[in-house]
Amino acid sequence: MNGIGSPDFLHAVALLAAALGCGLLVGVERERRKGDGASRRPAGLRTFAITSVMGAAGMLAGGVFLALVGALLVAALVVVAYGRDRGQDPGITTELALMLTYFIGVLCTVDPALASALAVALTALLAAREPLHRFARQWLTEGEVRDGIILAALLLVALPVVPDRPLWGPVLNPHVLLKLLALMLAVQALGHLARRLLRARQALVLSAVSAGFVSSTATIAQAGLVARAQAQEPAVVRTQAAVGVLSCVATMVQLLLVAGTVQPSWVRLLALPALAGAGFAAFWGMWLLRGTHTQDLSGVESGPLPPSERMFSLPQAAGVAVALTGVTALTQAARAGLGDAGLWATTLLAALFELHSAVAAVLAQGPAPVSAQDAHFPLLWAVLGALTVHGLAKSVVAAVSGGWVYARAALGGLLGHTAVFVGLLAWLGGVFG
Repeated sequence: MNGIGSPDFLHAVALLAAALGCGLLVGVERERRKGDGASRRPAGLRTFAITSVMGAAGMLAGGVFLALVGALLVAALVVVAYGRDRGQDPGITTELALMLTYFIGVLCTVDPALASALAVALTALLAAREPLHRFARQWLTEGEVRDGIILAALLLVALPVVPDRPLWGPVLNPHVLLKLLALMLAVQALGHLARRLLRARQALVLSAVSAGFVSSTATIAQAGLVARAQAQEPAVVRTQAAVGVLSCVATMVQLLLVAGTVQPSWVRLLALPALAGAGFAAFWGMWLLRGTHTQDLSGVESGPLPPSERMFSLPQAAGVAVALTGVTALTQAARAGLGDAGLWATTLLAALFELHSAVAAVLAQGPAPVSAQDAHFPLLWAVLGALTVHGLAKSVVAAVSGGWVYARAALGGLLGHTAVFVGLLAWLGGVFG
């Protein structure tokens, strides 16, 4: 028989102490909202602490059966307490939190770390009542709520049931296509929310980056047109050049996202070059902004958003996902008919217009090569070629849209971040060895 001081006894005490701590943590937050007088809520610090300890004690003393009996007792008390509650708030948050606290106490006997994390999460959720209410009722627009539901349905309902197998060689996988669509929607949504959050602060840097997630090439062209129209203002030209360069940060980040979706094995090889390229673009853009007055990105309106504004464009995102898939299928056909020459031709042509489609088509052909003798080594050359061609195409767009003054300020960042990416990727991929 185990007595006081035995390992089993000390272990039980530790579990009960963990349950007590979890109950006190949640109870402190509820005690502060308990109120006074006739509107006083029925559960506070002591009730939550006792409930959590009761769950742990029931599990330790009688196992699952006694824990279930205790759960039924707590549920009955919760129903009675809610029926007698005369407070002005008709919600059942406290009652549900009390029930969950009982199960946290039970969980303490199985996984104390998980139970503690759950208690902290519950407390944080309860404490964030006012900010969450303001976010849901005042900050979110109707269009954003609808888009959030669409994105959640896509991720939680559609994605798990779509078949995850390629329909033609290594390409045309419905699951990957749907993941690409979800990725495009999520990126647009994040960019939209960033613009909303940063609009009042006129945060040009992150506004430019978020615009780059939609289209870096279009952002460079748009900034170039603004710079050309105000070419007599050097500060404006430098600011717009910074906008164009900073949008390339999004290009690098989105490249990693696409790689993780299409062929995760490439992320290991692309991560350092992409992050280094993004870092160079960020440095060059910030250097251009030194001593200038930041302005809102042209085309991004200030002021409150209308209730119908959407977080993303589903047709636009679907078009990008279909384009990615179409280029991938075209590349597969070209490689099957013409070998590596067909792969190169379609990849470089696609990279002139859209980098991520070109790279996705290459990555879908196979995993990242591990050496120069690897059968997939030609894919690395195709990626290097796509990045080089796209960097040159962006530079031409900058020169045509913004003129020489704008291009002179932006070219260092546009070509520099491309050179950093290509050079590092070639070195890591063993091109020089």
